[in-house]
Amino acid sequence: MRGRAKGAAVAAGALTGALLLTGCGSSGSGSGSGADAGAGSGSGRAALSVASAYMPQPVSDMAAGFLTIANAGGAKDELTSVTSDIAGSVTVHQTQGGAMREVAALPVPAHGRVVFRSGGNHLMFEQLKRRPKQGENVTVTLHFARSGTLEVRMPVKAATYNPATGH
Repeated sequence: MRGRAKGAAVAAGALTGALLLTGCGSSGSGSGSGADAGAGSGSGRAALSVASAYMPQPVSDMAAGFLTIANAGGAKDELTSVTSDIAGSVTVHQTQGGAMREVAALPVPAHGRVVFRSGGNHLMFEQLKRRPKQGENVTVTLHFARSGTLEVRMPVKAATYNPATGH
């Protein structure tokens, strides 16, 4: 390899290693998405919304996704699956005690929230059909046990994006 190509390969390898070391993730929560699901905030229903959704620009055929799911309702719900036309599969990963594992469902407590961030819970987009570029949006459908589906537009940010600084 020569000069620029070698530098790009080293950067891609370093980023891939960093993603694996942080539980397949990148950085915490970022720009918002105004998606909502459920009906009202009554005591017996889930009222879901999504904020801070983003995907760091992928450097391989895999990508991570981050967001926050809030439940203003009086009933718990569960995120049972995630789909996107950009990936062969999207899996939900939970991190507890520093250990990451794929889960079939993730609880969303009543009057609570679930945060997907670097080193914690996150989405893994596998078998990408194409690599989305910074500035594009990826459409993701969240499937819930009680509330049905919720479609979210996830902006693609720089691979080095850090929501704490906005870069």
